[in-house]
Amino acid sequence: MPISDTVTLELDVDYFIEEFSHCFTGECRISMLPILYKISQSITSSSDLGDSLSIILNVMQQRPLKMHRGIVTLYDCYSETISIHDSFGLTDEEKRRGIYASGEGITGKVVETGKAIIARRLHNNPDFLDRTRAHNEKEKKGNLKANTVFLSVPIMRAQKVLGTIGAERVYMNQHLLKQDVELLSMIASMIAPAVELYLIENFDKVRLENENSRLRNALKKKFKPSNIIGNSKPMQEVYRLIEKVANTRATVLILGESGVGKELVAGAIHYNSTNTEGPFIISNCAALPDNLAESELFGHEKGSFTGALMMHKGYFEQADGGTIFLDEVGELSLSIQAKLLRVLQEKTFERVGGSKPVKIDVRIIAATNRNLIEMVEKGTFREDLYYRLNVFPITVPPLRERGSDVIALADHFVTAFSKENNKEIKRISTPALNMLVSYHWPGNVRELENILERAVILSDDDVIHSYDLPPSLQTSKETGTAFGITLEEKIRAVEYEMIVESLKNNNGRMGKAAEELGLTRRMLGVRMERHNINYKTFRIAGSTDCDDD
Repeated sequence: MPISDTVTLELDVDYFIEEFSHCFTGECRISMLPILYKISQSITSSSDLGDSLSIILNVMQQRPLKMHRGIVTLYDCYSETISIHDSFGLTDEEKRRGIYASGEGITGKVVETGKAIIARRLHNNPDFLDRTRAHNEKEKKGNLKANTVFLSVPIMRAQKVLGTIGAERVYMNQHLLKQDVELLSMIASMIAPAVELYLIENFDKVRLENENSRLRNALKKKFKPSNIIGNSKPMQEVYRLIEKVANTRATVLILGESGVGKELVAGAIHYNSTNTEGPFIISNCAALPDNLAESELFGHEKGSFTGALMMHKGYFEQADGGTIFLDEVGELSLSIQAKLLRVLQEKTFERVGGSKPVKIDVRIIAATNRNLIEMVEKGTFREDLYYRLNVFPITVPPLRERGSDVIALADHFVTAFSKENNKEIKRISTPALNMLVSYHWPGNVRELENILERAVILSDDDVIHSYDLPPSLQTSKETGTAFGITLEEKIRAVEYEMIVESLKNNNGRMGKAAEELGLTRRMLGVRMERHNINYKTFRIAGSTDCDDD
């Protein structure tokens, strides 16, 4: 085999079997067979990667291999970093320095290509980085060390590189060099399952736990009562009730019209409770088909019905140790209500097709926009279930009863959607605010959110204008304002808004406003009179400007 500074090897198992029985210069590899058997037994009897690596690294140091240094690296495919997991011939500090990216240095190239590499005359090799700084200048210049060879083989499982085994020594016999590469490759194949399991249990598991923790903290932040926008008197009462009930185990019934934010209130209760680390499972009862509702809520056993190919845990079981939020609970059928009543009373249920009781520790928060008392009177909602749910009722007020909260919510949504759509909306114009405040909001906060998302998309000049709002807010019928949707009324509305905005921008100075609008001062005065606009309204208190008085 020709000698080169760096050689990439394609492993030939047949060649290895043939050559394994040969001994050269007294360094016979036939003695490795019992050691390979010992490594195999260690891997079979224990899933602990550390036990196997301890044996492997020890073998690499002893006769007949007599490696000067040995390393086992692991590859984190998410961060794309390669780090030294275990070694000999390196200090702890040198091990900590041994971090590489895929494709970086000899080890990085092995991970990138999935092929073994022999780096002859290591200290002259352009891919040798000495990242660990384990090779001092004397060692690099020594005559014997000039022939140092570094071997690196991939640890692979299902065509995926998991790490590498590297070894360093001086070779005088090239046959032994190739045999040692193939021997290390065999060992790498043997430990690959244990390495994969270690990566899953440590790297992947830790990453998932960190991600779960990050998401849980994000949810906590989202569902803090302080993050529910609004300081009106009705909302202050809601906050007071959340604070009272959060640290109890009481069942909560949240009442209110569709779109008022009942889910936010439920989340605030859970994430400020003692079981905040537990799951928060949301079930929209209105979206559950009658024939699947029981299975979705309580789960089913394998084979309990056609298509039940395996056991399925329902929402209640998934919420064990935490909170389940039953949104639109008034939509459940009477048969499901009976099973729900048992869960509330006994904290147990059976899966569909099962007979073994499943015990759970779950806090129940229910919500509805329907009048449950009327439903009880009509016989469509169980009376006993109603009283079980109605332990601690919280009524979320409709948006039309929240006064200035409309403005606070509007500012919040505009800021959020501006960022989402890469825009810089700086403000909502006065006429647009007047329209938002005047509207009766049958769809509540959800309707306001949707309207402002549309307005942000339509805005062309970093301001939300009245004409960016939908026609339903601009008709006298819907808003009680003087604005209509005929062409003439639309023109008047735009004219009114532009005059008001210009006067606000110019501190009520009519001359400046007229110039900005492309009008004469007299024409502006006529149009202001038509709209009953007084320039003094827009003067800042204490201003000494008097050029347009």
